[in-house]
Amino acid sequence: MRFLTWRNLRTPITLLVLVIGLIYAAQWGWRHVVAPIPEPAAPSCVPQQASTLEPAQVSVRVFNGGTKRGLARQVADILEGRKFNVIEVGNVEQDVTTTVILGANDHNPEVQLVLGQFREGASPMGDGRSDGTVDVLVGSDFAGLVPWAQAKQTIDVPGDQVCLPSPTETPTPTPTPSG
Repeated sequence: MRFLTWRNLRTPITLLVLVIGLIYAAQWGWRHVVAPIPEPAAPSCVPQQASTLEPAQVSVRVFNGGTKRGLARQVADILEGRKFNVIEVGNVEQDVTTTVILGANDHNPEVQLVLGQFREGASPMGDGRSDGTVDVLVGSDFAGLVPWAQAKQTIDVPGDQVCLPSPTETPTPTPTPSG
């Protein structure tokens, strides 16, 4: 008669521990997959009285959607040199052909001031964001920026009130441009 030894029990016990761990991991993963995604607090801008808007008042994020490496950083450096408040530089996963300037509305002063820095071919687009930031999606057909002497250096604010980003809020995630 064979006695049960540690040597004979080691494999079944190890297998049992691994199966219990797998079941626990599967349950944990399933709970997190089916859990609702928490809604981030909608960042908002702060209304401010201003008859004109200057680059230092505009918060800009620059993203490369083209094929040229380092283009977003290059554009961001130029915008920083023009006193824009560049808060983020990075890449977007979608391919962007033409340069797109995204803001709450394509006619907002902050969008138009940033648009005034780019050569023809850049297009403004509104996405309804409420945080007052402006995103620049630099595309593969990037035509460049206009010289500073020819660029818009200030812009009139209709109604003498502009909504600028709150310094404590997190900007809205960059949406995919459509069109």
